[in-house]
Amino acid sequence: QARIVALNAQHFLKNGGHFVISIKASCIDSTAPPEAVFAREVKKLQQEQFKPAEQLTLEPYERDHAVVVGSYRAPKKEKK
Repeated sequence: QARIVALNAQHFLKNGGHFVISIKASCIDSTAPPEAVFAREVKKLQQEQFKPAEQLTLEPYERDHAVVVGSYRAPKKEKK
């Protein structure tokens, strides 16, 4: 799922643009704990120049789901 977001971002998202991804752990790896799957997907996003700002699980509404929001190729802040 992170790979699909990264491919789409390269083509359609401007630098500093924002993203939202919903991760269903059991669709990625049903044998691993959901927290490990979420962490692995967030790491993939970071490697693709995404900067996650917030991660929320959807418990108790949806089991083993998380939403991650953040920015893509965020401009570096200048030091004052």
